[in-house]
Amino acid sequence: MAGLTRRDVEYHVGDTAMRGLFIAPAGAVKCATVVLIHDAFGLGDDMIAIAESLAARGLAVFAADVWGDRATPAAQAEIVPLIGSMAGNRAEWQARIAEAHRVATTQPEVDAANIALLGYCFGGSSALEFLRTGGVVRGVIAVHPGLDLLERDWSAATASGIQVHVALGSLDPMATRAERSRLEDELTEAEADWEIDVYSHTTHAFTSLRSRNSPRPELFDYHPRNAARSWQATVRVLDELFPPTAGA
Repeated sequence: MAGLTRRDVEYHVGDTAMRGLFIAPAGAVKCATVVLIHDAFGLGDDMIAIAESLAARGLAVFAADVWGDRATPAAQAEIVPLIGSMAGNRAEWQARIAEAHRVATTQPEVDAANIALLGYCFGGSSALEFLRTGGVVRGVIAVHPGLDLLERDWSAATASGIQVHVALGSLDPMATRAERSRLEDELTEAEADWEIDVYSHTTHAFTSLRSRNSPRPELFDYHPRNAARSWQATVRVLDELFPPTAGA
């Protein structure tokens, strides 16, 4: 895409090699930045397209690779063990998110004081867990995160005044009404500046084109109208965090 700088960035957590992708406006200096955390399908073309769209709006984007070696699992048989390996080893999971954040701060185009996390699905859970466990960012946007993956102790969070936006489907089995209510209480207790959008008649993974023709639409299904609404909300929140400059 013209006018953008892009490069692969390899980093490591233990013995696992991660292959992230950095995209920024050409010539950017001290740029507000989004750390993009991919969904269960990995850092594939759909996530890269989101990164490009944000960079075209004047933001730097570091697209993290959480699975390692830029794996892009396609089937539930591949995805479930990967999520389970992170949920079963939360220290490893958060080490991968924290290292992505740290590596983003080292990129020469990045303003380390102006970073937000944007995560989809498993990535949304990852972003909320980063905040819950004490990660420091300007804002967190979590789109159809699995709230069932979150632990409940927010005592380590430094979330006071941090802008948090969560987008959920009202029928998402991984983010039930009870789980939404608990998250509201936890974010309030942590003094975050939070908002939660809940879309009617919508299940999990509603922004993912890979959810079209879902074999289990009662569990996960693409919803084009609410995908568009969620994107508009994401852009609004990022504009509030990082007001666009003239010409961006």
